Amino acid sequence: MLNGRDPRIDFFRGLALIFIFWDHVPHNPLGQITLRNFGFSDAAEVFVFLAGFAAVLAYGKIMQRDGYWMACLKILRRTWVLYVVHIFLLAMLMGIVFFANSHVETRDLVEEMGLTHFITHPQQALTDELLLRFKPNLMDPLPLYIVLLAGLSVVLPWLVRQTEVVIGISMAVYLLAPWMGWNLRAIADGVWYFNPVTWQFLFVLGGAAAVHSLRPKPVEVRPLTRQPLFLGALVYVVVAGILTVSWRWPEVHDAWMPAVVSDLIYPISKTDLSPLRLLHFLALAYVTAKLLPGVGWTHNWLAQQTCRMGRYSLEVFCLGVLLAPLADMVNAMANDAFTMQIFTALVGAVVMALLAAWLEFNKRLNQPKPA
Repeated sequence: MLNGRDPRIDFFRGLALIFIFWDHVPHNPLGQITLRNFGFSDAAEVFVFLAGFAAVLAYGKIMQRDGYWMACLKILRRTWVLYVVHIFLLAMLMGIVFFANSHVETRDLVEEMGLTHFITHPQQALTDELLLRFKPNLMDPLPLYIVLLAGLSVVLPWLVRQTEVVIGISMAVYLLAPWMGWNLRAIADGVWYFNPVTWQFLFVLGGAAAVHSLRPKPVEVRPLTRQPLFLGALVYVVVAGILTVSWRWPEVHDAWMPAVVSDLIYPISKTDLSPLRLLHFLALAYVTAKLLPGVGWTHNWLAQQTCRMGRYSLEVFCLGVLLAPLADMVNAMANDAFTMQIFTALVGAVVMALLAAWLEFNKRLNQPKPA
């Protein structure tokens, strides 16, 4: 049965939302402690994998209870909601960026945010927006999720019942896509920054992990130090972390990195979800799951706030997108830039947590009272 809710999923979704917000604010000091600074993958992989995990848990349960067509209908209804949210969010983001740009004299925030297309070709930009081809900076994850969730309406029954077959087909598409040049069209670079043809594999793996998590599994009695898979994953995470940190000092990196290895691993593409990024995330997720097998640590106050943000990930993500250019504007106008950057980063995270708390409060108000 696909049921239950793992608070660890909500926690890491909430943490990913905080990291995404911090990463989206230029020159933010707290952006130096996010996942992207210590490995090949970043919060985007966390977000997509857990989106697949949560979606299969939720809609798989509906499919088992009410049948496939009801689950499909609800998936498509949710996809439509995401599409409408994308349209309104882009309109609000443009308004905020234009406002911020009028208060920052040293930079062109409109160009930095990728909104020049709307200035130069407003009618075409509106059409491109409706077709998900016009995606300014900060907006890329939402169109990706729209496409992936729509695809789930087709593959859900097979993903639940024939998981290995779906993984195999998904992997084949993932491997072929960069070689064949498969991607969706967009303005600016011509293709989607997050290629849904490759990122679908991570989404499918998240759904497969959800199915696997509910199957009976033998209890592992060996300590972690005697589990080869855990040790291999841990070594890969550590090596990737060291290599990523070395990027801060190019002369150090170039001194110890053999040219043959450098030519082999670079560039590490985010658009096509490079195998090095994918393996890093999977290794990191496996190590984390092994080190945090229980849910007791999610019961403290701070973890609960983060879990709540993860439960309302769509609303909190949209708020983070809107807060990022405002924080950038305030930072650019401040005399003490470093202090203000820390302040706006923390305030933004608190505001996102407050939104989640407000949504939770409203949800409880709308619940029928027991007779």
